[in-house]
Amino acid sequence: MPFREINSKMVEATVAPGQKMFSQRGAMLAYKGDVSFTPNIQGGQGGFMSMIGRRVANEATPLMTVEGNGTVMFGHGGHHIQVINLAGDTLYVEADRLLAFDGTLQQGTMFMGSQGGVMGMVRGQVTGQGLFTTTLKGHGAVAVMAHGGVVELPITPQRPVHVDPQAYVAHHGDVRNKLSTALGWRDMVGRGSGEAFQLELSGSGAVYVQASEEKL
Repeated sequence: MPFREINSKMVEATVAPGQKMFSQRGAMLAYKGDVSFTPNIQGGQGGFMSMIGRRVANEATPLMTVEGNGTVMFGHGGHHIQVINLAGDTLYVEADRLLAFDGTLQQGTMFMGSQGGVMGMVRGQVTGQGLFTTTLKGHGAVAVMAHGGVVELPITPQRPVHVDPQAYVAHHGDVRNKLSTALGWRDMVGRGSGEAFQLELSGSGAVYVQASEEKL
């Protein structure tokens, strides 16, 4: 179910009978037709284990199940919205950045230590993302939120991408990520900026970067 971008801060989705989608509670701005919104306690299209994963990850962002026949407009907090279309790959994104997504996508939770070991866990703390991140896998569309505009940067085996951890929004594809530093420890003394650390993403896919170092 593709999203139609109304402007940089609003999207519209068509809901058809027999289909469903999930949205962050409070994200519905307006709708037309016979559409219902019900609280979702199972963490999206992942059932009980997805719900457990969200609780372990301390991701309390509540979801709504959206069903019926009509169109729904979504937006939240005046944040910029980026629509990402998945074609069988996996999107890695924080739960509080999810505005709405197709019900066909399989939702899960990934332990940050599985990508980069101890440094993967350190990355979660440096970025404020914690020890877990949300995954969405399959064929479908996802609308994510960010501060300012968003740029999509391709990642190829020959050209990895380095990103300020605070500007990172999400990534998808067959991508490995690790936390690195561009400064020596002596140079870092007295520096409060997150620019002392970088996220290095390598492999094949894309990363989304926002025009701000502010968290949602």
